[in-house]
Amino acid sequence: MNDKIAPAERAERASLLQFPTAFPVKVMGARHDDFAQAMLAIVMKHAPDFDAATLEMRPSKNGNYLSVTATVNATSQQQLDDLYRELTAHPMVKVAL
Repeated sequence: MNDKIAPAERAERASLLQFPTAFPVKVMGARHDDFAQAMLAIVMKHAPDFDAATLEMRPSKNGNYLSVTATVNATSQQQLDDLYRELTAHPMVKVAL
């Protein structure tokens, strides 16, 4: 997310979620053999208790893209921010929601 958010705004945004909570993270990128495994590695780094067997994958209609959804047990806003920062910095990722 944006590191230049005012502390009051950051606190307000953080209070929208109550932790811990099940939080779905969806990542989309070009269909590549290593995409799902690379995204799983990032998710596991930030949410070590994530069950890899629950990772959901869905190809696009034409098969050019793949979406991966991981529902993590989020324990803090900082954890989610760090996860999104690393996901969006990855060269294979087009969008992270």
